Amino acid sequence: MDMTKLKQLDSSRWTTEAGADNVLLYGSRDLLESMDDKVLEQITNVSQLPGRVGPAMTMPDAHWGYGFPIGGVAAFDPAQGGIVSAGGVGYDISCGIRFLRTNLRWKDIEASAWSLSGELFQHIPAGVGEEGEVRLSDDELDEMLRGGARWALDRGFGTAEDLEYVEETGTMPGAKPEFVSDMAKRRQRGQMGTLGSGNHYLEVQMVDRVFDRATADAWEVREGQVCIAIHCGSRGLGHQIGSDYLLSMAKAASRLGITLPDRELACAPIESKEGQEYLGAMAAGVNCALANRQILTHLTREVFARTFPGATIETLYDVSHNTCKREVHVVGGIERTLYIHRKGATRALGPGHPALPVPYRATGQPVVIGGSMGTGSYLLAGTPESEERAFSSASHGAGRSVSRRAALKRWRGRQLVDELREAGIIIRTKSMRGVAEEAPDAYKDVDSVARATEHAGLARRVAVLRPKVCVKG
Repeated sequence: MDMTKLKQLDSSRWTTEAGADNVLLYGSRDLLESMDDKVLEQITNVSQLPGRVGPAMTMPDAHWGYGFPIGGVAAFDPAQGGIVSAGGVGYDISCGIRFLRTNLRWKDIEASAWSLSGELFQHIPAGVGEEGEVRLSDDELDEMLRGGARWALDRGFGTAEDLEYVEETGTMPGAKPEFVSDMAKRRQRGQMGTLGSGNHYLEVQMVDRVFDRATADAWEVREGQVCIAIHCGSRGLGHQIGSDYLLSMAKAASRLGITLPDRELACAPIESKEGQEYLGAMAAGVNCALANRQILTHLTREVFARTFPGATIETLYDVSHNTCKREVHVVGGIERTLYIHRKGATRALGPGHPALPVPYRATGQPVVIGGSMGTGSYLLAGTPESEERAFSSASHGAGRSVSRRAALKRWRGRQLVDELREAGIIIRTKSMRGVAEEAPDAYKDVDSVARATEHAGLARRVAVLRPKVCVKG
């Protein structure tokens, strides 16, 4: 990014000539310099949309996406003509991470890592268009879209304790399956309980280092422990919802006289027919993703139960990072009901927030910054400051630094798999092309992103984990 276009406010905040009331970028100088200029262009365009409250923001892991930059956060007030944008949520609605802790230590299971990876690879469907054993009728699809993870639990997937630690306790309110197209539903009919492709994964990790001992103890996280991260979203259904409503919103914007700084920012007023229909469809997409991760959690437990009898696997937290959510925030000392777009950003509630499970009200919400398959991931906790600074939002991952097309020219999948195996990381995949696209060095340095997130007061580091087994599509 051309840093001459920015003004530095402090060591972790930057703005433009328009000022920090309009645009705010979080991150270190090095991280911002590594970003494409398109990030600044896109977040500046977002700041021009109607009904915005507070600045349009980018997190330290930002990179350019469709309409909104990935790592973009923006709030809109329906009482002031605020809008909802399908591009501000993204195609992979409710892509997120289910983070699981176990009672196992890596040193005790390391000898079985290869066989474990094979069992997970066989039992967890992954890949482009991959389908699983859970197939739904039309009525069952609608029930799933309304019920989310609770629907999955009612059908024997997982435990009741899981839902306490899932965002929205497993069910996003306001879901309207009738606003989801038949095409979207057809695409999802056989895809429940599947990982998908791209940057999605199931990863067995080891806690490498604890930064915040008190919080780690409260979360029952300790060095050497085996944890599991399941990163996926709403699969074909979410992608189709995004495609359908980008067209709908483009027509609505034209009809309602909304001037778009970029056609990719197609949007509709929150209170409009198109806005309400999208929000109902998007909530259904969120529930699809929550149900999907609930089923995958169950499948993972089945593998571990066979491989390591006596193993326990508990949900630490499940949080989405592609949503638009109706939330109450304090702005200028006044509580306001706003719609918060988080695209490639995660909710990060601070200590004491009533929406948190009781065990986390003293520590703040668990936040996961997912790394690439060869580096590491971070557990963080939401901070009190994040509410004022970013509507309680934080980074969600390392963030791409090299496009998939460029990655294919630079790396070879087979070579990466062999190199990672030498480094003690087992990769199981159906696509060597996909491995090349997701090469570790195609992403920003996750350690830098986590430090910058903490330095900005968005979330504080609790622990870093290193990958040991990674299952990908």
